Amino acid sequence: MNIAFCLYKYFPYGGLQRDFLRVALTVAARGHHVQVFTQSWQGERPEGLEIILVPVTSRTNHGKNEQYYQWVQTYLSQHPVDRVVGFNKMPGLDVYYAADVCYAEKVAREKGFFYKLTRRYRHYSAFEKATFQQGAGTTLLMLTDKQIGDFKHHYQTESQRFRILPPGIYPDRKYSRQPENSRQIVREKNGIGLDQFLLLQVGSDFKRKGVPRTLQALASLPETIRQRTRLMVVGQDKADRYRAQARQLGIEEQVQFFSGRDDVAELMSAADLLLHPAVQEAAGIVLLEAVVAGLPVLTTEVCGYAGYISAAQCGVVIPEPFEQELLNTVLFDALQNYEQRSRWAENARHFADTEDLYSLADKAADIILGPKND
Repeated sequence: MNIAFCLYKYFPYGGLQRDFLRVALTVAARGHHVQVFTQSWQGERPEGLEIILVPVTSRTNHGKNEQYYQWVQTYLSQHPVDRVVGFNKMPGLDVYYAADVCYAEKVAREKGFFYKLTRRYRHYSAFEKATFQQGAGTTLLMLTDKQIGDFKHHYQTESQRFRILPPGIYPDRKYSRQPENSRQIVREKNGIGLDQFLLLQVGSDFKRKGVPRTLQALASLPETIRQRTRLMVVGQDKADRYRAQARQLGIEEQVQFFSGRDDVAELMSAADLLLHPAVQEAAGIVLLEAVVAGLPVLTTEVCGYAGYISAAQCGVVIPEPFEQELLNTVLFDALQNYEQRSRWAENARHFADTEDLYSLADKAADIILGPKND
């Protein structure tokens, strides 16, 4: 079959992008022709995918997305395919992979009346409605039950259109794939002493992922602990404002920002804690990447995958409404208690060995290639 995959932008360090690539390559590996329509592609271009760059000229994101949609529709009308799979919401999809939160719910919670008068709102609202409204026919690949509840509330979407997927962690992220002395090796390579605490935060869009909260928590530590602590923040965003915040908090010497690294699994093997106090997060694949690496996690209840941290008993989930003081206390307690961190790490490894955290790509490919809306 000929399968069209649609996503606005590809870059190698985003959770949505990594999921897209695994699903697309899995479909291609089963002998199907995969075309990828995207506005931009950063990084290597894998064999097996035909990547088509869609020209856009608008100065706004929603304008670019509208131009992208119109261009793709015109192209597909002239070159029909068997399935259209979207990793962003837009009309005309056969299958949508829901890596994002419900926009209507987000607007209802966070925005006022005048926001609804903007072109930006009208665009994103219309594209979400086209995907989820009753009768649309799009099969909806979901990551969490909470997502389903929000979309049903706003669009009364038919239950049979939703399919929950298991997580899809790369097997090479698992703790058992790392050398036994990887903690020492990675720390030496990065200039981190074995007696230092290493905190890790991974994820693009720093504000949404809670980087300001992490910086405040680090700054709140007693000086004796703070001076022994390093924080590595890895993700695609403009880091200058967060460097400025670290400077204002007096912790710039303890914090490093990286736009992207290919050795995140190694860093996880060397770290003491993953911090992910997100403000908004539909799933949070990085939480499970930490679990399979045997790395304890401090996160927030808003994350769709936070329930896995509770189930695995490998960290702390900060409840909503979020309180900075609680995160500060939880971080301090975790760094003070080596035995607790060791228990969390052991629990994480056991969970990684006994739960299905890996088969997302295969399950998604099964649905994409099966009968429409079967």
